[in-house]
Amino acid sequence: MSNNPVVGGGTADILVIGAGPGGYRAAEYAAKQGLKVIIIEQGEVGGTCLNVGCIPTKTYVHSATFKEARQRMATVVPQLRAGVEAILSHPNITLVRGHASFIDANTVSVGSDSVAAQNIIIATGSETKWLPIKSIDDPRVVDSTGLLRLDTLPKRLAIIGAGVIGMEFASVFNRFGSEVTVIEYLKECLPALDSDVAKRLRKLMEKRGITFKMKTAVENIADIDADVILVATGRRPHTEGLCLDRVGIGLPNANSPIPVDDNFRVTTTPDGFPSGLSGSPSGIYAIGDVNGRQLLAHAAEMQAIRAVNHILGKNDGIRFDIMPAAIFTDPEAACVGPTEDALKSSTTPAVSTAGYSCRKAFWRANGKALAMGETEGMLKLFSDAGDRIIGCHAYGAHAADMVQEVSALMCRDTTISQLRDMVHIHPTLNEILKAATD
Repeated sequence: MSNNPVVGGGTADILVIGAGPGGYRAAEYAAKQGLKVIIIEQGEVGGTCLNVGCIPTKTYVHSATFKEARQRMATVVPQLRAGVEAILSHPNITLVRGHASFIDANTVSVGSDSVAAQNIIIATGSETKWLPIKSIDDPRVVDSTGLLRLDTLPKRLAIIGAGVIGMEFASVFNRFGSEVTVIEYLKECLPALDSDVAKRLRKLMEKRGITFKMKTAVENIADIDADVILVATGRRPHTEGLCLDRVGIGLPNANSPIPVDDNFRVTTTPDGFPSGLSGSPSGIYAIGDVNGRQLLAHAAEMQAIRAVNHILGKNDGIRFDIMPAAIFTDPEAACVGPTEDALKSSTTPAVSTAGYSCRKAFWRANGKALAMGETEGMLKLFSDAGDRIIGCHAYGAHAADMVQEVSALMCRDTTISQLRDMVHIHPTLNEILKAATD
């Protein structure tokens, strides 16, 4: 389709900026379709998820001690990073190290060189969103990256924010032996999770010694009595230095995501400001955290496939309205679809004029859970008036596996009755899901 990609004025079919989950998946998939790809990365391949996010955090989740966690992280992360580098060694892919900035809609500069492509995919991810709190520059303050770099276990850890990052680290460091306090502005933790499930998980964590200060705003870091203070108040798109204004993309502020359509192609108006789904489409795409739609590694990977498919003119059946997510606390939690609060308020299109049903099941009634000694957990399964499964929220051992099954069923518009007729292996935890249909 085009010449082999060569840095220094060379061209490619697709140029990808960022080698995180979305970026390297886009490069891999495009290369396997026969396209020539240039991928640019200024840091380590693998992005936030592999290097300072999902993967390092999970080595902590599955380690008994702080020392063991540090050792496992030092082994696992380089191994997985080498795997990504192997993916990017495909003959149709050229990996370029450096910082990318737009020159025009088809050309990007990398240091003193430039590269061009028919289509450009922005996959630069996100970074810590710092709140304007007094004394935020206190040396005790770290973000998740800084916390993972600690070589000494803090005696007292304060966490600002009870979202996914905050709750996972609270669970881990409590197990390691730190005195953990979580401070949250909202009335409940994990706002994306059903409030009934979230409350039960929080109460369990309180029993294990974690202190929660809900509906509390932090005004001054100096007021917090802790050795280390983790700021886990969200993330913002990483767009600094891309020179987006050169291609007509003018973002209102540093926290603004890049606007895209349903094929993740960037949309702009003639005056260069975001226009949502209207405006003039370009050959520039934005996938993953940088577009602000779904800040999940697996969402970025699927967005990468959709973007490349659009470039190829291929259709797919990816359901971006069905996006499962997991929180790896102890026990873990997971969800797909709306919360019951959203269903009750009739803000969910599927039930806005029809109503819904909620079914529950508990880990304590499951044979495998009893045998494992993992009896703490609850699952809520939602269906619409037509019996179609529309969501599931749960906490308990291997909750993510159960929610993944529900996600697959939802992608095929499965009903409760159909699920009830499906055979589940005994004894397994997934029988909890089937029990919810009785």
